[in-house]
Amino acid sequence: MGAHVTRRDLLRTSLGAAAGLALTACGDGGPAIPLADNAKVRLPEYIPYQGITPDLPGTLEVLDGHLHYPAEPVTAFPGGPPAKGPAISIMTMTFSPVPPPIERNTYWQALNRSLGTKLRLEIAPIADYPSKFPVIIAGGDLPDAMAVRQEIPQRPAMLNALFQDLSEHLSGSAIHEYPYLANLPTASWRTTVYNGGIYGLPMPRASVGSVMFYRADRMREKSLDPNVRDFREFRQLCTELNDPRRSRYALGDPLTTLYFVLEMLGVPNQWRETQGRFTSWLEDERLPQGLDAVRQLAQAGLLHPDAFSVAGKFKDWFGSGQIAIHYDGNAAWNDFYRRYAQDTPGFAIDGMLAPGFDGGPGTHWTGASSFAMLAFKKAPRERIRQLLRACNALAAPFGTDAYKLRKYGVEGVDHELNGADPILTPTGGVETTVPTIFITDSPMSLYFPENPDVVPAQHAFQKRAAEVLVRDPSEGLYSETDVTVGGPLMETMRNELKAIMQGRKSVSSWTHTMRSWRRESGDRIRSEYERYWESINR
Repeated sequence: MGAHVTRRDLLRTSLGAAAGLALTACGDGGPAIPLADNAKVRLPEYIPYQGITPDLPGTLEVLDGHLHYPAEPVTAFPGGPPAKGPAISIMTMTFSPVPPPIERNTYWQALNRSLGTKLRLEIAPIADYPSKFPVIIAGGDLPDAMAVRQEIPQRPAMLNALFQDLSEHLSGSAIHEYPYLANLPTASWRTTVYNGGIYGLPMPRASVGSVMFYRADRMREKSLDPNVRDFREFRQLCTELNDPRRSRYALGDPLTTLYFVLEMLGVPNQWRETQGRFTSWLEDERLPQGLDAVRQLAQAGLLHPDAFSVAGKFKDWFGSGQIAIHYDGNAAWNDFYRRYAQDTPGFAIDGMLAPGFDGGPGTHWTGASSFAMLAFKKAPRERIRQLLRACNALAAPFGTDAYKLRKYGVEGVDHELNGADPILTPTGGVETTVPTIFITDSPMSLYFPENPDVVPAQHAFQKRAAEVLVRDPSEGLYSETDVTVGGPLMETMRNELKAIMQGRKSVSSWTHTMRSWRRESGDRIRSEYERYWESINR
């Protein structure tokens, strides 16, 4: 949930519209495979990488923190390039500008040499991916691998018909042949299980998915304590930060502000599961209280005056100081420093956890454990093994020479060293946007070569958040109804939430809205999740 809901629903809506095209390509998807087979899937053994000792050790929930890159990185592949063989074609996506083509990209050329093969990437901007994916599927001429988002419709049938079950290569101890893939957390692998098998490689992400950022410099200016103990203190903090005469406000996005208040109230992260029965956050009895609380903040003028009428400006408002508190993905931490610190003397940010609404501990919703998965086109065994060796190399962890090359490119072209730390050059900032993170990746690390002093604050926040994490039990489950109609309906629900928080509708109107959601699709989504949950947990 949180800061990435809109992106997810954009893909889900567009891909849902293309469902018929994908189904045509897959035919009937082959013989139906009983859902109960999912319970028999043996996930890969988890073997954490031990080749480097982090400065700030993490856990399964907390990322390792590194202050500096090793002066002598570990050689990831002492035997030489690991994926020698024919070129590998991959279709994936990017949130960044499409990088220069390989003939004009020193980084991409060096990456290919390190792998021992040519990566031929078809890279679609994230906004175009929903329309391009089903066209490729329908055409039948598939690349060797494709990024498969959770919002792609008719996913089990499509995977069964067109893509390789990787269980024999990855299940249990078979993963030992690919030690860097074995370093990926078990939770991320759960999102790859379909049709009684493992149908892809995860793209792991941090458990602490989002952060309620605050401008620590503004807090210091006003001698304010960000460690609020309940909603009343949070509202008071916002009041003291607010300065409309200078066009400076406490808060921006009303929806993510609502999510933070719902974390205070203990509302579930998307769904709550109790003995196989699911309850949506939309029907939680505490949601109206959260709506009323944000409504109070809005009526007090504590949100930016354009908060309900614009989208996509909240990050800029926060970086420029127009708002002081902003809910965003954890990866934004470094981005804010890169974009705004040079122009703002004393610029500093940190993260706050939701307290209990009336005191005591609150909760913190986890993010998705995997952004998407990489599925392999059906192919002979040896070809699959080459693809896995290439992806194993693309998952080489922090501290290795392969990781340094993958993230920072060629020294003297893409980066320069500050001590042992690679600092991207302008060329590197363009060339290294080759989206290997949307193929697969190593577990994320907390590392900021431009400003190592930021890392302890990131690590400390994650340690605090790990104590109150609440998972989304629907992650790794499948609901065709949610994929095909859930996105547009959720957009309607968000508009209703904003209307209540803005004061255009009453809090009591939510009861009718929620009942409509249940009739239109909510109860079907719940039933499908419960059925899939049973297939995995029998």
